[in-house]
Amino acid sequence: MAHDGATQTVQRQQIENGAGFIAALDQSGGSTPKALGLYGVTPDAWTDDAGMFAEMQKMRARIVLANDFTNAKVIGAILFERTMDETIQGQQVADFMWSKRGVVPFLKIDKGLEDAAGGVQMMKDIPDLAATLARAKRLGVFGTKMRSVINEADEAGITRNVAQQFAVAKEVLAAGMVPILEPEVNINSNTKAEAEAMVKSAIAAQLDALPEGADVMLKLTIPDQANLYSDLSNHPRIIRIVALSGGYSTNEATARLALNDTMIASFSRALTEGLNVSMSDAEFNGALGSNIDKIYQASV
Repeated sequence: MAHDGATQTVQRQQIENGAGFIAALDQSGGSTPKALGLYGVTPDAWTDDAGMFAEMQKMRARIVLANDFTNAKVIGAILFERTMDETIQGQQVADFMWSKRGVVPFLKIDKGLEDAAGGVQMMKDIPDLAATLARAKRLGVFGTKMRSVINEADEAGITRNVAQQFAVAKEVLAAGMVPILEPEVNINSNTKAEAEAMVKSAIAAQLDALPEGADVMLKLTIPDQANLYSDLSNHPRIIRIVALSGGYSTNEATARLALNDTMIASFSRALTEGLNVSMSDAEFNGALGSNIDKIYQASV
């Protein structure tokens, strides 16, 4: 169900000022078997993509229904497009998240990555984006997220990569939603710190060119230089900067994040670390609650 302007205002206030983090529940086609494998669900549990996504939906629903998955610590959550059309307890997921858990829903809109070239991986084209955004808004989704990757400190590649992020962000803004731009710097890059400095300047230039009211969010790799992005956080066009875990363990990701005063977490793998399909509900809720608390503490 679409939300009115008053709801969007409340949601924006929670995302901008709320204590907590944004959960990333948006594993898609390519990363789904791996995510399910870590959860203890092996490929013999499904026969086709529909079966695989049904297993993923069961895992996501279990997370969303867990005791600690509320806006006391989780202020928002990023959903995969198929999840948006699913239900939890008979209610569409985005609506359930907001009305029952107080968690602001976002939608992953990118369609994966192009092959590496010029030190970066650009986003693939996003067909039917306008229709997807209209449907998401109708279903009560507040914002979007799209990911591209930077593998090395190549200034031309990084400028191009960041420009593509902002071009898509403008379409999201035009649809009345808030975009999260995610130009991820690969944590295994040999030139990670140099790449991060270039990403920062490319983003700053793009932010300066945005008109008043065109406010965005950033999802960035936790930088090698603590507080590198602090001054970007104060830019008038920035609502909030969130951090991706990027392959770091929960402990390392939270330790690194805690050194950055103006970033909060938006973790995926670190959120679900140690969860298993065979756990009792009490065990599952305890393990997830412990991850949520660690990530929350590092975010506040």
